[in-house]
Amino acid sequence: MATTTPPLIPANFAYFAASLSLLVISTFLQGGHGAIGVNYGTVADNLPPPSEVAHFLVESTTINRVRLFDADPDILRAFAHTGITVTVTVPNDQIPRLTKLPAAHEWLKTNVQPHVPATNIVRILVGNEVLSTANKLLIASLVPALQALQASLVDLGLDRRIKLTTPHSLGILSSSTPPSTGKFRQGYDTHVLKPLLGFLRATNSPFMVNPYPFFGSSAETLDYALFRPNPGVFDDNTELKYTNMLDAQLDAVYSAMNGLGFADLDIVIAETGWPSHGDQAQVGVDTTSAAEYNGNLVRHVTSGAGTPLMPNRTFETYIFALFNEDLKPGPVCERNFGLFRPDMTPVYDVGILRPTARSFVPVNPIQGPSPGPGPGPSLSTEPWSPMPLAEGSEKQWCLPKTGVDSDALQRNIDYICGLGLDCGPIQEGGPCFAPNTVRAHAAYAMNTYYQVMGRNGYDCDFGQTGAITDVDPSTFVV
Repeated sequence: MATTTPPLIPANFAYFAASLSLLVISTFLQGGHGAIGVNYGTVADNLPPPSEVAHFLVESTTINRVRLFDADPDILRAFAHTGITVTVTVPNDQIPRLTKLPAAHEWLKTNVQPHVPATNIVRILVGNEVLSTANKLLIASLVPALQALQASLVDLGLDRRIKLTTPHSLGILSSSTPPSTGKFRQGYDTHVLKPLLGFLRATNSPFMVNPYPFFGSSAETLDYALFRPNPGVFDDNTELKYTNMLDAQLDAVYSAMNGLGFADLDIVIAETGWPSHGDQAQVGVDTTSAAEYNGNLVRHVTSGAGTPLMPNRTFETYIFALFNEDLKPGPVCERNFGLFRPDMTPVYDVGILRPTARSFVPVNPIQGPSPGPGPGPSLSTEPWSPMPLAEGSEKQWCLPKTGVDSDALQRNIDYICGLGLDCGPIQEGGPCFAPNTVRAHAAYAMNTYYQVMGRNGYDCDFGQTGAITDVDPSTFVV
């Protein structure tokens, strides 16, 4: 499971803008690190404006993270104050120049720094499938560019908030069947991947891969690729049985990492998906198969079952892709990996639509959280009231520590209110607007987050700016 140092507030809860009850349910279903994201590609001439996309994801889906293939400023501005976790990408052709510290520093100051913390950027991908390009300059520049960008993140004070890594195709493996024999390609293993894995370990960043059972499937292995019931595949070396191709692919990567001494690193699925339409001769390329793969994928990676070699894990996973992209080159299937059409109607539903969006897409945003259907704790309308407690439990509140810098507290306020929690009471005219100080408003916001999340100790950390107290703050001026 991922162990990445979180920003001020755990970003994995960022999608609960629309409904507190749905938020609590989704949090328990998805888990902190098995959350589902999407790849937001833009190789198309018919996509909606980024602001509409951001609004749609927050209001109509449970998707709480997005991966971009560049650092488009319009898209980054659109996701400001949504709380959605954003991953940006350095395009491959820019990697060589970023090996120099001044260029790396300038790239971050231009493409990232202006957007944080309003936009919740938590990861930068340096290139995409660089080793598969066979471009010697790009490959030789990869780790130096990561190192230069890391040094620049430290200089800018962003290294705790933002992590660096790079995604790989499974072409980095020279052997993958059975999974226990997984090995990286000779030459790349010691000269590129071992230094890369060392960098990732030192910076507490994950190893990212793009596994696609679709591209490894055939008529004979279709059930195995789609998570359907099948005889399975037996690994004689480990005496483990594989019932789906994704597990086998992930375990082959794990075996290769283990061979270099890096079995402790987390693995994140940067891309995976299944097309809903393709050439007539292709097997299993239809809406039913695409819905089956992605639906089973979501359930599997968030279940905590893990894989045969990595049991009891969840995997942060990004589905490819958010939209069908009509300008992508290649066969028909390349343009039909999207979960949604450009008008934001679903190509099929894999369980990521909120109940209110299953038949229509809301036109107007929901103003603040409102109780949704189903079980879940209800919140008192009293601004300082904690969650309902079991008999005998003590009431507790989360407040800013004494002496904390106002800028840090303001960042807490911006983040919490950006998640969609109701900050109306601390806006002008609200019942908790007075006293009109950053500290008082931060106390309200931080306590609201603490109570909503279930009153866990880590929900009051806020980058070590918060503290739990049993003294009712309504009895004194904060």
